[in-house]
Amino acid sequence: MKIRINKAPLFLFSAVITLMLLSCGQDKASSSEMHSEAELSGHTVSTTAGNYYDNKYSAREDITMFRVNTEADGIQAVRQGLADVHVTDEVTFTPELRRQLGIRLAFKGEEAFDVAFAVRKGDDQLREQMDRFIAQLKADGTLDAILSHWLEDTPAPGPVKGGEPGAPTPLRCITGVSMAPICYIGEGGEWMGMDADILKRFAAWSGRTFDMKFQDLGSAMIALSTGQCDVVCACLYITDERKKSVDFTQPYYLCRAGYFVVDKESTSQTGFAERLKMNLVTESRWKLITDGLWETVKITVLAILLGTLLGAGVCAMLRSRRKWVNKTVELYGAFIQGIPTLVLLLVMFYVILASAGLSGTVVAIITFALCFAWSSGSIFSSAISSVPKGQTEAGLSLGFTPFRTFTGIVFPQAIQKALPLYAGECVSLLKSTSIVGYIAIMDLTRASDLIRSRTFDAMIPLLVITIAYFVLAWLIRLLLNLFLKK
Repeated sequence: MKIRINKAPLFLFSAVITLMLLSCGQDKASSSEMHSEAELSGHTVSTTAGNYYDNKYSAREDITMFRVNTEADGIQAVRQGLADVHVTDEVTFTPELRRQLGIRLAFKGEEAFDVAFAVRKGDDQLREQMDRFIAQLKADGTLDAILSHWLEDTPAPGPVKGGEPGAPTPLRCITGVSMAPICYIGEGGEWMGMDADILKRFAAWSGRTFDMKFQDLGSAMIALSTGQCDVVCACLYITDERKKSVDFTQPYYLCRAGYFVVDKESTSQTGFAERLKMNLVTESRWKLITDGLWETVKITVLAILLGTLLGAGVCAMLRSRRKWVNKTVELYGAFIQGIPTLVLLLVMFYVILASAGLSGTVVAIITFALCFAWSSGSIFSSAISSVPKGQTEAGLSLGFTPFRTFTGIVFPQAIQKALPLYAGECVSLLKSTSIVGYIAIMDLTRASDLIRSRTFDAMIPLLVITIAYFVLAWLIRLLLNLFLKK
């Protein structure tokens, strides 16, 4: 059997990759020179969406805001001239990292903020226990040693002495930032950084195991309020507005804002091979890609299988002679089509299935299966309707049972018409899985985000997952085309 491969997608894919490679390293240095917050007037300021600085500067009409999802995107915006300055916590970029990225600290903010951990509103038992632990760290000097270790590269302190019995459950933590020296995944997939260090010590001190996941800060706060986690960390400032939604432990650090601009005197240049090694080899970061790839494949395949089974029921309901059955399934279809998949995923995880104790992966499979059920069911219903009624009548006249007529005559013809559209829906489902990071699933896209947060290199991680998604989509179509030919 000879299979013909359409070369047009391969040509377009090659063109996209070429353009990405050509754009590599085309950073445009900003000419902004500033030394205080007053000099921000008339400039474009980048910051991560929804944080304190976003709220602070959004009210100023003399400043243009450039909101990004990660600190890596913010630095990239400054280096490409899309923003003049990036504002974030002063500890975010160490001197070594600044030299590597070709940026410098223009000045520090005028305000100083207490940094603490966020716990669920009303969880006084956990908050008071963490307060006692932090107070002990301050009293014996361990806290200063921890901060000095991560901020100034001094030797790490020993284990915390003593302890209190805690709940016989894991300490479920979510970090809203994944970057050194605050909180990041290091060698062997272990969470490291000053926030992770303190929380791991608290878990051991209270007799609990430690569990950490990464989500954007907005989703992390939702998870905290709905009981999906116990603690949120991200070098969080204690503000009056935040106190309305969460409770804070006593502060463990005093932080100021840092305003970072392009360093015109920097001569830092990193070749493509070195960048490839930094993004994939260093700290075995390729494992993040393979783990994320497996998670993406698992969710996609299981959602397709479950969605196809449910789609058979949708198809049967669409072809039912009872009007109330038709109206019910049409209402279901209108709901699925009218709600963005991301919103449905968040509702399923944080509201409908919040108390079921299901993992994020299971919730994602159920959500995508429900969406896929409608699309696959309607496709097969339309395909069956397109088969001339004379085919059914001919089968019955030959003495076949209605079931035998459908399975032997009608369905084979319908499947020929439905499979191309069905394959397209499978590929669409694959691409839709890129949103599962919002519920703390480390899929292919989230793996790319974690790598970018460590290397601040957007090119290589995005190039790798672009190739991975393209290959997966091509394999899905290839397998279904082989099935169709048979």
